[in-house]
Amino acid sequence: MTPAAFGDLAAVKYADVLWSGLLMTLQISAIGMIGSLAVGLAGATAIILRVPVLRHAVRIYVEVIRNTPLLVQVFFLFFAAPSMGLTLSPYEVGCISLVAWGGAYNVENFRAGLTSVGPRYHEGARALGFSEWRTFLHVTAPIGIRLAAPGLTNTLISVLKNSALMLGIGLAELTFVAQKLSADTFRTVELYVVLGVIYLALVLLLTWLMHMTSRRFTLQGGV
Repeated sequence: MTPAAFGDLAAVKYADVLWSGLLMTLQISAIGMIGSLAVGLAGATAIILRVPVLRHAVRIYVEVIRNTPLLVQVFFLFFAAPSMGLTLSPYEVGCISLVAWGGAYNVENFRAGLTSVGPRYHEGARALGFSEWRTFLHVTAPIGIRLAAPGLTNTLISVLKNSALMLGIGLAELTFVAQKLSADTFRTVELYVVLGVIYLALVLLLTWLMHMTSRRFTLQGGV
């Protein structure tokens, strides 16, 4: 390939525009992933420890989010919420919707992992005089989080991929940028191949990072 032909490739010619979209995708995805982990762990803890009122509120939240399409939630926040006095920017809607969606699934991921901890661990903790809270904090949580790792990985990958839905509200993330370039340049095949390769690379990298993190925690203490 000649230098001129290489420079005319979409990935090279529009690298700066694609890079700006990628940075936005990474930013809202990172916020969505970190926030969803925090929401999921807090919600699962409220359910398992039977916190009055809060555990019922968490269950309602999980059912509402898990049983409605994410795109509907995004459109509600962006198009319907302003009529109720809540106006949010596309960026704010993107972050909030990804945190809320991922958090609902992570509540169930964490809950499944935490409730899978064998009774012998709880019996051992009680024999040592641990309270229910100390048992949860020092025994149930460390083991349960490791058990929840596969489900958490799947949800975090989905949060990353679902960031592409924000093109529906005009957020200049990677898919929106690629779509706009495609409309402007008519280089549809080339741009969408680049888009697919980038998402594939991101998902593979995230999967590897989660696998290494899970392996590290497992080596530090077996289940």
